[in-house]
Amino acid sequence: MAVEPFPLVEVSGPPQERGRQYGRLAAQRIKRGIGHYGRELTKIGLGESEIVAMVRDFIPVIEDFDPSYVEEMRGIAQGCGEKFEQIALLNARTEILKMARRKAARPVKPSEVVEDDGCTGAVLLPEATLDGKLIHGQNWDWKVDCAETGVVLKVRRDDGPDFMTFTEAGGLARAGLNAAGIAISANYLESDLDYARAGVPLALIRRKVLEQAHFALALRAVATTPKSASNNMIVSTAEGYAIDFECAPDEAFAIHPADGILVHANHWVSSVALTKVKETGLVNTPDSLYRDVRVRQALLRDRGRLTVDHLRNAFFDDFAAPWSVCRPPRTTFQGNLSATVAMILMQPAAGLMEVCPLPALQRDFTTYRLEPSASSRSVA
Repeated sequence: MAVEPFPLVEVSGPPQERGRQYGRLAAQRIKRGIGHYGRELTKIGLGESEIVAMVRDFIPVIEDFDPSYVEEMRGIAQGCGEKFEQIALLNARTEILKMARRKAARPVKPSEVVEDDGCTGAVLLPEATLDGKLIHGQNWDWKVDCAETGVVLKVRRDDGPDFMTFTEAGGLARAGLNAAGIAISANYLESDLDYARAGVPLALIRRKVLEQAHFALALRAVATTPKSASNNMIVSTAEGYAIDFECAPDEAFAIHPADGILVHANHWVSSVALTKVKETGLVNTPDSLYRDVRVRQALLRDRGRLTVDHLRNAFFDDFAAPWSVCRPPRTTFQGNLSATVAMILMQPAAGLMEVCPLPALQRDFTTYRLEPSASSRSVA
């Protein structure tokens, strides 16, 4: 497949207006994403009315969390000419795909199962870097088709810091940074406590983090928001620190950096968490057990001299390919084609994000820029 840079989508104004701008500018990619996830749900055996009903179960939860997100999604739908429920589906796709499998009227075949996002994320604290600046990055492993639905969304705000996020088109956020120097990335986790209730969709929690002007409030958004399922989120600040949260649906377990480096893949590592949850994700991501180790070992060799290129090279690691940190397209246990869809490298103090689509196939990065706020520049 042709590998193109992820397009930059810039929006501004109140929620519904910037949603309309987003929908118009990213219409083609949004429609691809809607078609992709619609087909996945149809394969499981759900009809359109059942899909709409599942989506609508999440709307009151989202409105209670932040009604402006519903306004923005309605604007996106207007801008791209699709139904509101389809945009809401894109923003709750992890939750709805998993819950749909449980609601299916018949047993779901292995080939119909939507497998989990794999990811390897890392943060380098100032004490570990050459220039004393924090670096935050991630490899996002998911379905190869999503290389054609990703965008970089830049939001200019009147009521808080501007932000920039790499996300699937139509989504409100995924990995990103804001003008206050706060950044976030996320990794899939799974436990026996998942999907017992409709919590706030993970994409919207990440969006809430990017709207915060203060690191403490960003941490609060991750640690205290009820979720439908487990997830790992790493939150960092240009002021020089980061915390990893292994999140169960109703509790978060903090992991702090060691030696100025923080790395996480797709399995639980908090000793406290492991006394409360049962790990259920390794059946699909056994490579997680060494991906984080490989990245951390590569970074430790140059601790104190680390640059963005060191993190880039660590994320390009091809040990045990195709079950590697940088995953080339490979067939999953479910028969789907999966790969590292994007490598994302962020320098929050400078407002810089570099993104490479399908990095196992090519190494062309595009740099996206967000002007930091005065408060962020003062700590750079």
